[in-house]
Amino acid sequence: MATPHIQAEKGEIAKFVLMPGDPLRAEFIARNYLQNPKLINQVRNILGFTGTYKGREITVMASGMGMPSIGIYSYELYAKYDVECIIRIGSAGAYSWDLTLYDLVLAECAWSESSFAKTQNGFQGDTLYPDPELNSQIMKAANQIQIPLRLAKIHSSDVFYNEPNVDTYQDIYQKHQCVCVEMESFALFHNASVLQKKAACLLTISDSFVTSETISAEERQKSFGSMMQVALEACCQ
Repeated sequence: MATPHIQAEKGEIAKFVLMPGDPLRAEFIARNYLQNPKLINQVRNILGFTGTYKGREITVMASGMGMPSIGIYSYELYAKYDVECIIRIGSAGAYSWDLTLYDLVLAECAWSESSFAKTQNGFQGDTLYPDPELNSQIMKAANQIQIPLRLAKIHSSDVFYNEPNVDTYQDIYQKHQCVCVEMESFALFHNASVLQKKAACLLTISDSFVTSETISAEERQKSFGSMMQVALEACCQ
């Protein structure tokens, strides 16, 4: 029962899905962490794989970049493939001095200027929340394997390149207490809420607006081991 964007048949996608933005990161996770990974999607090169981790069936599938993209894939996974839980595992840019490269941030909530939720079903708010039980599982997993994790409010943006006449990262940090920025979780949390499913967002700091430090595209694909381990262990809680 393929959709316009996913070629998998019913039953080929697990109840638990880890969702990086980058298709190559999805492939890296599947090849290096899952047992017997099977390619279940390659439509538009949005790669997805299903395998097992410690006996738990898990699918790793890319979301692409931005809210419209993750909005499509997460909705279809929830509504058409009976997925119960999606953990976004992505990169983020730090807004505060106390976050450094490779730090892990778990979204306590996502604030956004986006019109995604309003357009989708008329939602008027600007802040959406992950599933608290799933967040607790992630925090427990991080604790068990002794990987530091910060629970914080994040900024989920529609725009990567801003002009100087709008709020800067300093303004957003001061006004909304968002410690970092990414581009997908607000849409994911909204779809989960609408469809009564579970979602969470676990991020690795890949660059800093404060210090201008950054890591390479190849490092983003292959060097987020702590985040991958925490997410995989959380699926086994």
